[in-house]
This record gives sequence, structure tokens and C-alpha cells, in this order.
Amino acid sequence: MTRLSIEPFSRPFKRVFSPPGSKSLTNRAMVLAALSQGTCRLQGALFADDTRVMIEGLRRLGFDVQTDESNAQIIVTGRGGVIPSRQTEIFCGNSGTTIRFLTALCTLGKGQYLLDGVERMRQRPIGPLVSMLRNLGARIESVMNEGYPPVRVQGDGLPGGIVQYGSEMSSQYLSAVLQVSPYARHELRVNLVGKQTSWPYVEMTMRMMDQFGHWCELERDPQTREPVRIIVPRGEYRLEEYQVEPDASNATYFLALSAIHPGAEVTIHGLGKRSLQGDVGFSGVLKQMGANVVLNDHQVTIHGPTQLEGVDVDLSDMPDTAQTLAVVAMFARGPTTIRGLHTLRVKETDRLSALEQELSKLGAEVEVQEDTLVINPPEKIHPADIDTYDDHRMAMSFGLVGTRAWGVRINDPGCVNKTYPGYFKDLESFRD
Repeated sequence: MTRLSIEPFSRPFKRVFSPPGSKSLTNRAMVLAALSQGTCRLQGALFADDTRVMIEGLRRLGFDVQTDESNAQIIVTGRGGVIPSRQTEIFCGNSGTTIRFLTALCTLGKGQYLLDGVERMRQRPIGPLVSMLRNLGARIESVMNEGYPPVRVQGDGLPGGIVQYGSEMSSQYLSAVLQVSPYARHELRVNLVGKQTSWPYVEMTMRMMDQFGHWCELERDPQTREPVRIIVPRGEYRLEEYQVEPDASNATYFLALSAIHPGAEVTIHGLGKRSLQGDVGFSGVLKQMGANVVLNDHQVTIHGPTQLEGVDVDLSDMPDTAQTLAVVAMFARGPTTIRGLHTLRVKETDRLSALEQELSKLGAEVEVQEDTLVINPPEKIHPADIDTYDDHRMAMSFGLVGTRAWGVRINDPGCVNKTYPGYFKDLESFRD
């Protein structure tokens, strides 16, 4: 196993920075482009494990996907809702967006499609998506264990219609169906039941659909303003060029880096009030902890305070920031309570268990109560080798600890290739 030692920064830094393109936006944009009529050029696209399996998956489905990594471009030739291939097998690695989005896409085809991934993927549920697509008339089966990959889709077009959707473990199930629904045979109506998981990601999907030329209607409860129904009429996508924003989830590591170093400052260009990505809201959590935050339309600046304070916060709308906040909590005064973490059990690893184990190594007192994590930081952080569980977010978040405390080593740092291959190089560049 490879290990990466990280030495503490010797002085504050001041940087203007933009991380690579968003994984969530890149993979959504590729699917929407493939469904479009004509050629679409994605600018600022991310090239990482999760997007590479999406590129290969679309190619196996018969789409023309050209790449230019040096210029961060992906060019997709869409087929207007037609799936060229009639039979193929698609390997999705451990990319949840890839297997969920392509499963829905395959229902539009005319033929048989098998989708699988690594062993961990076979432990990540896909049942709610399968049930939703079945209720809309698709023919899908779980090949091994019901509700889990691998799945086989017998494509014959998606009939569409009315379906009910509850508060599931991942918003990607709903996003997957919404993206393909303009090409169903009948209008889609989704009745939403209960508080929705990671709702900002669903809003992101709908805003992207609008950018690609197809509008869908969202109805809200007049009293609570909670979403209750989504209506997607039949139609088509068409767009010649799409600009991918920097990845807001990956930007949180550099916002946090500035927050935990008194006197440090970072400005992230390309992310702000007008961003499609809900994880931009993480800057507000850092503000609650005492960081100085300036949020404009297209950039956010964080200035590290003399002392951070623990917070009690619900991250159900941005669960991918939980590990970042858990690490920031190690440098705060008093306990930090993070709520709304039910989805963390079914990510790349069981992130709640992983956080409990690795924060404890560093000397924190950690308590897990169902979907809540309580962190009492130590007086002094202990040296430790941090296990990453083949989870990119464990490696990226705990790497921040080493910039302030001696003796921190990251096991298997290469797992960041999933979404951010150059992460540790970029982190090191902040060392003035």
C-alpha cells in the first residue's frame, strides 16, 4: 500500500484558485448531450475515473464521444433520444452516477443491456431506481441480488406516465429518470412523498435540462413550499456548447483549508450565488464557525479566523461535504454535531463508520447516533496513518489535517483519481 506524508504549512497563504470541473455536472451533461440532436461540446469537463467510465459507457451504447483532455473538452454527438447499440455490457466501476444514469438511459433503447461495477458497487442499492422505471413500464431485472447491481435492461422504449417517489437514499435515482423522460412515449408526472434527499442535486438536474432546451414544471406545497410534483412533457434537447462549473464538492477542501489556517485566504473563481451546485452552501457553514466569508455571484472568498467554533448543522442537502466538515471540526473549539447523514452508509464506503474510526485515531471523541455524528476535538491531534477505504473523499478531507498537524499519513492516496486525480498536487501548491 502506498502512503503519502503531509507536512504542516509553515505560514498562511493567499490564493485565487479553481478546482477542475464538476463530476456531477460533467456526467449529467454527457447524458443530456447524448440524448440531444446534434453535436455538443462540453467545456471545462472533468477527466477522472467516474467520468471515464461514463465516456466508455456511452461509447459502448454506440455514441460518438470525442475527448480532448489537454483542453478539458468532451464532444458528444447526440442521437435525438435513440440508443444506437442493441446489445452491450457496460462496466461502471464504482461510479453511482454512471450506473444509475445509464440504467435509465438504456430503457429508451431497443435491445438488451447489462450494467455492472466493482464489488463495492454490487453493495450499493439501485432498487428504488429499478422500481421507479418498472412502474413507468420498463423491463429491468437484478441479475444477482434483487435491488442491487448488476442489472439487465430489456429496452423497448420507456412508456412513461405517473409514478410516486419517496425519500430515498440517493437523489440520483430521481435525476436519472428525469433526464431521460422527455423521450418517453407519454408525459412524466412524479408525485413526491416526504422530504426529499439531497434536493439541491435534483434542482441541479432540472436546471441543466432547461439549459439543454427542455423545461419541466415543479409544483410546491403552498404552505410549506416543499416540492410535491414534477411534470416533464415530451420534447427534446438541443445545445451546441456547455460550460461545466468547477466542482463545488471538491472546492470545499480548499475553503476548509483556508478556514483552519488563521490568516489564510482563498478565493474560488467560478462558484458563487448563481452556481448550479448546492455544495456552494458549505461556505455558509464555515461562516457559522467563525470564518470570514464573501459570496458573490461567481466567486467565494474564505478568510481563516483566529479561532473556529463548533456548530450543530444539518447536511442532508449537501452530504458530500460531511467529511470536510468533520475534519474542520477537529480545529474548532467545542463539539460539532452533524445531522442528516443517512445517505453516508451507501456511498463509496460506509462513511459514518469510516469517519468514526479515523477521527478517533487522531484523538477525537466521536459518537454516531443513527444519522448524526458528534465530534469532540482533541486538545492535540495525534499522529496517525489514515485509512481511506477506497473513498476519494476520505483521502481529500483527511489530507487537510496534515497541513496543520505533524505525523499524518494518507494510505492509498491514489483513490482520489475517482474525481480529482491532481488533488494532492494542488493541495501542495498552497504551501507558500
